[in-house]
Amino acid sequence: MAGIRPTTSTSQTSSAQLFTSRLLLLLTLLPLTLAAFAFLLQWRGGLTDPTTRWSPDHHEFPGMESISGSIKDTIRNSGSGCTDLLGQSHSLSFPYFRDWKFGFGSDLKPKICITTSTSAGLEQTLPWIFYHKVMGVSTFFLFVEGKAASPTVSKVLETIAQAKSRIWNETWLSSFFYKPCNYELFVKQSLNMEMAIVMAREAGMDWIIHLDTDELIHPAGAREYSLRQLLIDVPGNVDMVIFPNYESSVERDDIKEPFSEVSMFKKNYDHLPKDVYFGNYKEATRGNPNYFLTYGNGKSAARIQDHLRPNGAHRWHNYMKTPNEVKLEEAAVLHYTYPKFSDLTSRRDRCGCKPTKEDVKRCFMLEFDRSAFIIASTATEDEMLLWYRERIVWTDRALNLKLLRKGILTRIYTPMVIVQRLRETGVFSSVIASAQAVLSSVKNSNSSTAGVTSSTKIGHDGESKATARRVLQIPDNSSFSSAIPPLSPPGLEEECKVLENIDEQEL
Repeated sequence: MAGIRPTTSTSQTSSAQLFTSRLLLLLTLLPLTLAAFAFLLQWRGGLTDPTTRWSPDHHEFPGMESISGSIKDTIRNSGSGCTDLLGQSHSLSFPYFRDWKFGFGSDLKPKICITTSTSAGLEQTLPWIFYHKVMGVSTFFLFVEGKAASPTVSKVLETIAQAKSRIWNETWLSSFFYKPCNYELFVKQSLNMEMAIVMAREAGMDWIIHLDTDELIHPAGAREYSLRQLLIDVPGNVDMVIFPNYESSVERDDIKEPFSEVSMFKKNYDHLPKDVYFGNYKEATRGNPNYFLTYGNGKSAARIQDHLRPNGAHRWHNYMKTPNEVKLEEAAVLHYTYPKFSDLTSRRDRCGCKPTKEDVKRCFMLEFDRSAFIIASTATEDEMLLWYRERIVWTDRALNLKLLRKGILTRIYTPMVIVQRLRETGVFSSVIASAQAVLSSVKNSNSSTAGVTSSTKIGHDGESKATARRVLQIPDNSSFSSAIPPLSPPGLEEECKVLENIDEQEL
């Protein structure tokens, strides 16, 4: 018996060594096998390594790998001209994680659309569209004029919109009718928003937002920098979401591409402690009529539902109920206000009013716009530049630093980085070049015809008529308060009212 024990011990030792060697072999072969499998998939094009998508040497956003090819295919397959390139996401798309096989058009929720009325050219409109596609917007309804449409077509669009519109025959917008310049634009925006609601309903959208092409959504406060994620988190009983607006504070007078060059913004009254706002009001205003150069009542997103209607360019309403709305505490609309010196003369050239204090009141709603129009119409180039530097450009670095520390001013870099990176991909120049090729090939036809057709299709077919009736139907004897115009932020004269309200709430 004594001679058997060493044999057993030796056998157990050999078995343990064999097991250990096999385990080591398995652990060695397993990662090699997985690595070989991954290499095979990449070699065959079946998998994209996500870590390489954001490396410093990689110059494409998700979904941008084949965008140039998509643009060329769109141009070849579409006979509708330039407007198809601009906003009709049925052909030109910029989805999240395209190579990861996410169905951007059908699977991602909520579906968000933006509507705008614009006279801007491609150089401004394209960065605006692609930035918001990165934010999660899937569809754009563009109502074009100016550079994008001839005066004749624009007039036809306005006439058809009036003929088909319910709100044209209601009183809540009537105080803005038949007035020039800003009032005319305000009415056009409202009529176009009405048509966009019906088109959004037919396209299966969940949310609709009205933005100008000098405004970008800043979805701060969301779990990721995404408008889609921001709206996912909105409770189901909320009908409308208010985005307070921030106003650009340019630091140079030679800005060419505002979305790529401006990073400093003045925060909204709603996002500031009241003592900070009123305590720094005079310094923040810098001799201008109001805290903001233009409007201060933000923009809004509305949930698509029955009886939805616009309530001016800044809000939405419902014919059958008072919408349940929430105001976002961090997210904002970034308004790039007079960011270029040329904006002074471009606004002057779009309005035929006389440059007098009395006449500009019937043309412009806000005091700064009136002053800017008078200066642009009466001053020399040098005088205009001096006025622009004094009233718009923030050249006092000490004041800038003080207001940044106080929280009145803030730095926001993310939109700038996104637009710069998009520009580096070459997608903007590619689309513009392609659009110019299309325009040259159809120079005998109006390139904006397709845009007008899609904009005014409501009422031309039975299905659209039925949808319009369902969305806009109201009792004939209904009456509503006036549309909400662009409003300036509170002035110093309102400080006492605010303090009184605070005291009453504390009591």
